[in-house]
Amino acid sequence: MDWRVFLTTFGLLFVAELGDKTQLTVISLVAQNQNPLPVFLGAVGGLALVTLLGVVFGQAITAVIPMNLLHKGAALAFVVIGVLFWFEVL
Repeated sequence: MDWRVFLTTFGLLFVAELGDKTQLTVISLVAQNQNPLPVFLGAVGGLALVTLLGVVFGQAITAVIPMNLLHKGAALAFVVIGVLFWFEVL
């Protein structure tokens, strides 16, 4: 296993998920149900499945589209979304 890739992925996702809507939803569900184990298991299962879909889709798309085009497309998408937010279209 490539531990550098593993630790980078873990660190990035850990920091990105802190305080986001997923964490706030989990906090709310535990407070509402007072039963943390099923909430934890459901959250882990849901996040694992979403991550699996991302990995499978990511591997498939990089087999078809060159990485430099993916980077440019992602950059363009962020710019377009930013402009739409700027002009309050979204």
